[in-house]
Amino acid sequence: MNDLSFPVPLWVWAAVTVGICVMLAVDLIAHRDNHVIGFKEAAIWSSIWIAIGLGFGLILLAWQGGEVSSTYYAGYLIEKALSIDNVFVFALVFSFFAVPDAYQHKVLFWGVLGALAARLVFIFVGAELLQVFFWTAYLFGAFLIWTGWKMAVSKDEEVHPDRNPVVRLVKKLIPTDPKFHGDKFFIRRNGKRVATLLFVVLVAVEATDLIFAVDSVAAVLAITTNTFLVWTANAFAVLGLRSLYFCLAGLLRRFAYLHYGLAVLLAFAGVKLILSETPVGKLPIPLTLGVITATITVSIAWSLIATRNQPADGDGQPAATGAGPTDDRGDKTAPAPDQPAARGTHGKESP
Repeated sequence: MNDLSFPVPLWVWAAVTVGICVMLAVDLIAHRDNHVIGFKEAAIWSSIWIAIGLGFGLILLAWQGGEVSSTYYAGYLIEKALSIDNVFVFALVFSFFAVPDAYQHKVLFWGVLGALAARLVFIFVGAELLQVFFWTAYLFGAFLIWTGWKMAVSKDEEVHPDRNPVVRLVKKLIPTDPKFHGDKFFIRRNGKRVATLLFVVLVAVEATDLIFAVDSVAAVLAITTNTFLVWTANAFAVLGLRSLYFCLAGLLRRFAYLHYGLAVLLAFAGVKLILSETPVGKLPIPLTLGVITATITVSIAWSLIATRNQPADGDGQPAATGAGPTDDRGDKTAPAPDQPAARGTHGKESP
């Protein structure tokens, strides 16, 4: 597969990695206490993360020119759009387990770390496969088209976080207390280390993101197999995922038709990847960028217009979290087995 190729010195990789670590540290310090993150605070932080992501594209523009910068922006936009779908599922997981609002940001922080690690592995493995075995482009392309079709036709499927095989395995292997104990993932009980319900939630979030990581990395690899561009597009899009959740969680019902736009983007990425190994070749980056921008704009506008009479949940806080049963100490427990499962508004299955 012919693709953008430019030298990236080791010090540049190191500088970007250190920069990402610093931003994660700043995010952790800024939210080190267990306060409830409101819409205004989340919107400010989301604006900061988006500004950083867009600013990195300007650095690429000055360093390597317009084609490299446009390719980065195409990858960043499709990752940012797909990250909204992550928000849908995270909201369902938090609602299902009745996670108190004050503890959600800690789960999301560690979830972001896991997401970055998973994407880094998938990027290098996927890029190497596409470079060495041309026919993997057809496999990845078909997978993206199938994922897009499933997302478009599987609206309102019931999801059951507690049935995820990874979550069930953790419960079997690790002694688990079915309650929240503050923001702790583990506690000591009778001298033994026991996982709390918050740790189970973290596992559910991480297991969910593995599914999204495969889709999103494959979608960006359809735009470019340059590992530096794919990694930075993923990293800067995922870094703002926690703030994006608190910014959008209370407004999710307004994005009723967004999943159709995301389905189109995934299918488009699949077609683009397949065409790259045919006489047609790679589609121009300006065309790709235009399709991504138009699809996101139309699907969001369509959703907001169609649901303009539907109020958001309160001040933008996630809905239906913290509504689970409590024990006599006030600690929340997991929903009862006969509690109705949350229903999704997109095609992906949550854990």
